[in-house]
Amino acid sequence: MSKIMKAMPNKNLIQISFASILLLVLLSCGKSTSLIEECKTVLETDRSFSAYSQEHGMAASFYKYASDKAVMLRDNSYPVKGKENIKALFLKTEVAGNTLIWEPEYVDVAASRDLAYTYGFYKYITPDSTFRGSYVSIWKKDENNNWKYVFDAGTSGLGKEK
Repeated sequence: MSKIMKAMPNKNLIQISFASILLLVLLSCGKSTSLIEECKTVLETDRSFSAYSQEHGMAASFYKYASDKAVMLRDNSYPVKGKENIKALFLKTEVAGNTLIWEPEYVDVAASRDLAYTYGFYKYITPDSTFRGSYVSIWKKDENNNWKYVFDAGTSGLGKEK
């Protein structure tokens, strides 16, 4: 009988192992759900950014959603560094009646949940033409837990709509 008892696994060990596996599964599911929710929040932020641009103009939009140390890359230009300089750039180049809108196509959030990126396509609409391009934005949570872009770049490679 004692040989049989030795061959049988300890009931407590089985329960502890099962509980540990269950806990790991539940924790990993919670992590995935949290990352999915964070991705949705970043997408919503990027879409709100575009809607704000359409309603209030590019200068106001790019200022509102920028981190203080944001950097922008644009064709044929040195990097534009800092929220104030980005606003100044748009105030100089923004034309009344022209609109910039975009739609993110993809988002990813770091496991740390404080860094993310989006990319997608934009349209720059003038009274007589629409130009298309692609963009990428890198997002970081600020001290108030709000997503702000820290890097933004766009290309004009998709050309004019016909």
